[in-house]
Amino acid sequence: MIISRSPLRIPLGGGGTDLPSYFKKKEGYIISAAINKYVFISLGESFNNNFVLNYSKLEKKKNISKIIHPLFRETLKYFNIKKPLHLSSHADIPAGTGLGSSGCFTVTLVNILSKYLNLKLSKKDLAEIACEIEIKKLKEPVGKQDQYVASFGGLNEYFFKKNNKTVVKKLNIKKEFIKKLENSMSLFFTGYTRNSYKILNIQDKKTKILDKQMLKNLDQVKEFGYLIRNSLVQSNLEEFAMLMRNHWEIKKKRSKGISNKKINYYYDMALERGAMSGKLIGAGGGGFLLFISKNNSSLNFLENYGLKRINFKFDDVGAKIL
Repeated sequence: MIISRSPLRIPLGGGGTDLPSYFKKKEGYIISAAINKYVFISLGESFNNNFVLNYSKLEKKKNISKIIHPLFRETLKYFNIKKPLHLSSHADIPAGTGLGSSGCFTVTLVNILSKYLNLKLSKKDLAEIACEIEIKKLKEPVGKQDQYVASFGGLNEYFFKKNNKTVVKKLNIKKEFIKKLENSMSLFFTGYTRNSYKILNIQDKKTKILDKQMLKNLDQVKEFGYLIRNSLVQSNLEEFAMLMRNHWEIKKKRSKGISNKKINYYYDMALERGAMSGKLIGAGGGGFLLFISKNNSSLNFLENYGLKRINFKFDDVGAKIL
């Protein structure tokens, strides 16, 4: 039995500029933090000549090409797995909540299969193979952030180059400020799950046809990414909060589906009752609201509205075989 895990993530700046449709034209830049909420996959050999896959459903298939789950199917194909396996997945947070679960799942699966085959892959290899499966094989309108954060862990800046190369740099942030940052952040589940592909597909299509408004929006979000980086390096929580608030207001203009009246209502209430700023995590449409506040207990009232608080810390390890 082999068990693999990879961390989910919260993006802090530059979201959306990691899609190839953008960074191959203008280069992308993102700051993102891995958190101690994980996707787990276990692997064992199957003895009944079937591939047995346990996730939210149960699949038993003799032939890989008949597997319904696209990420299981294409990753098993990529590694040319011949012997039937029993694979089970579990996540601390449900899919469709904006924390990068599909990219994280793929990295976890790539890692466990490479361990099974005794392949020595670097963290960069894990991320790039996961990107190839999702972006090239499945042609999903996703970026490269989720796979890289799941693989590398930590609080890093990511540069997405026109030549498709990705550069990862650890941010030089004081340990005391990282602790302060963790203590200032609150995650609340809105109760909505969503398919991020629908929202990202709109962005992807508009970027490909050089839609001026979409490109301008992504340019602005990228610039805020650089400003947010500076505020973190300078240990300036107030400036970081202000920049994140402006970052969210700009991102909301990207698509009508990014937020809704109910989410805006929760967001505005939180700002009125003590939050310095916040944003919806991921592509939008639902999932988790992230707030920055000096006193996290001031936001406890949100639980009275059915929003579930998720406590977390940053993860510095990334993809790991347990």
